[in-house]
Amino acid sequence: MIRKLQSVSAFALSAWVALPLLSWQSEPVRIDSPQHQLELAVSYYNSGNYQDAARVLEDLARRAPGNFQVEELTGLVYSAQGKDQEACLHFEKAVRLNPRSAPLRTNLAVSLARLGKNELAEAEFKKAVEAEPGDFSVNHNFGEFYARNGNAKAAIPYLRRAQQARPSSYGNGYDLALAYVQAGMWEDARQQIQAMIKIKDTAELHDLMGEVEEKKGNYVAAANEYQRAVQMDPSESNIFYWGSELLLHQTWNPAVEVFSKGVERYPESQRLVVGLGLSLFWSGRYDEAVRVLVKATDLAPDDPRPYYFLSKAYQHSHSLADEVIERFRRYAELRPQDGQAAYYYAMSLWKGKESDNNDPALEQSESLLKRAIQLSPSFAEAHLALANLYSQERKYAEAVPEYQRAIELDAKVADAYYRLGQAYVHLNRPDLAKKEFEVHDRLYQQHLADWDNRQREVLRFVVSQRSGTSTRP
Repeated sequence: MIRKLQSVSAFALSAWVALPLLSWQSEPVRIDSPQHQLELAVSYYNSGNYQDAARVLEDLARRAPGNFQVEELTGLVYSAQGKDQEACLHFEKAVRLNPRSAPLRTNLAVSLARLGKNELAEAEFKKAVEAEPGDFSVNHNFGEFYARNGNAKAAIPYLRRAQQARPSSYGNGYDLALAYVQAGMWEDARQQIQAMIKIKDTAELHDLMGEVEEKKGNYVAAANEYQRAVQMDPSESNIFYWGSELLLHQTWNPAVEVFSKGVERYPESQRLVVGLGLSLFWSGRYDEAVRVLVKATDLAPDDPRPYYFLSKAYQHSHSLADEVIERFRRYAELRPQDGQAAYYYAMSLWKGKESDNNDPALEQSESLLKRAIQLSPSFAEAHLALANLYSQERKYAEAVPEYQRAIELDAKVADAYYRLGQAYVHLNRPDLAKKEFEVHDRLYQQHLADWDNRQREVLRFVVSQRSGTSTRP
C-alpha cells in the first residue's frame, strides 16, 4: 500500500532560526541601516507577508550586494510564493558566496528538487552532508529526497543518521520505519516502530505495524494492530485496512461487521462500500451484495472495479435486475470503446431478462457481445458468452467457432469444453463431443479449485485500493 511520509519538512525549506549581524554592520543598528532592513525583511517573511519582504530585500540587494544572507532569504521568500525558478537563482548565489554552509546547500537542493532537477539536487545534498555529516536537518532532508523519489534503500542511511542525531523526532522516526517497510526490511521496521511507540503511541504506527505483521505472515497479529489503529483513530483508511485484512484471510462475517460500521461512518467512501459488498458476497449474502455494489458504482461511475465485482454477485442474484442493467448501461455509455463495459451490459441484459423470454433483450445482448469482441478481439469471456447465447437460441453451428475461439484464447476454462461438446452433440458429431468432454473432465478439478482464483481477485482489489491505482481486475 502507499502511505504518506509523516514529515513535511522535506521540501519545506529551512527557516531562519538565528540572524547574526551582517558582515558590514559594526555599529548600533540604525532604522535605515542594512541590518535593520534585513531584520524587517525577516519579520515580514515570518509573518507571511512575502511581497513586502521581497520589496525590502530587493532594495537591500541594491544597497549592499554580495551578502549570502540576503540572497538566501530572498530565495526563501520566492520559494514560499511558489516561484521556484527565481528561488533557485538566489540560493545558487548564496551558495557561491558561502560554499561551506550545509543549510544553504540543503535549501538549494530542495529548490532544485522542486524543479525536477534531481541529479543536481542529489549532488547538492551530498555536499551538504559532507559539510555537516551529523546534522539532523541535512540528513533528514536528504533521506526525504530519496524517499519521495521511491528509493527507500538510499533514504535509509540518512534517515537513520538523522534519528541518531535526534532520537525523539517522531516525523523522521516514522519515515525511517516506512522506508524499512518499503525496502522489505521487516524486522528493522518492527524494531523502529516499537521504538517510536514508546515516544508517541499513534494509530498510524499500529497501522504500519499491521502491514509488517501481514508481510511476516502473522495474520492474527496484523488484524489486532489494524484493530488497535481503528480504536485510536477510526479514520476511513484505518477502517479499510482492518476490514481488508479480515477480507484477505477469509473471515467474512467480521469483515462484514467492520465494513458495515465503516460505511455508516463514511457513507461516501467507495472502497469501504466495495469492501462491504465483497464481504457480503463471499459470505453468501448475494442479494445484499448486489444492492451494496450498485451503490458503489454510483459513488464512482467510471471506476471499473465495482462493476467487476457487481457482475460476479449478479450471477447469483437477479433481484435488482433493472437497477443493475441501468448501471451497466451507464458504464457502457461512459466507456464506449471498452469491450468489457459492453460485455457487462450485454450479460446484465441477457441474464436479467432471461426469464421473460425477451427477444429484443437477447438481440441487444448479442449485438453488445459482438461489439465487445470487436473492441477486444482477445476477450475470451465475450466469445464464450456469445457462443452460449447462440446455443440458447439453438444456433449450434454458429456457436462452435465462438467456443473454439474462447478455448484458443483461454485453454483453462473447463466450461467452454463442456459447452462445445454439447454443441457437437446437437450437431450429431459424437466423436468430436467425446474429445471435448474428456478435456472438460480433466479440467474439472482445477475448476473446483476456483476458490484460489477468487482469492486472487479479492487480493487484486485490496492491493489496488490500498495503492490508489485503478488497475482493472
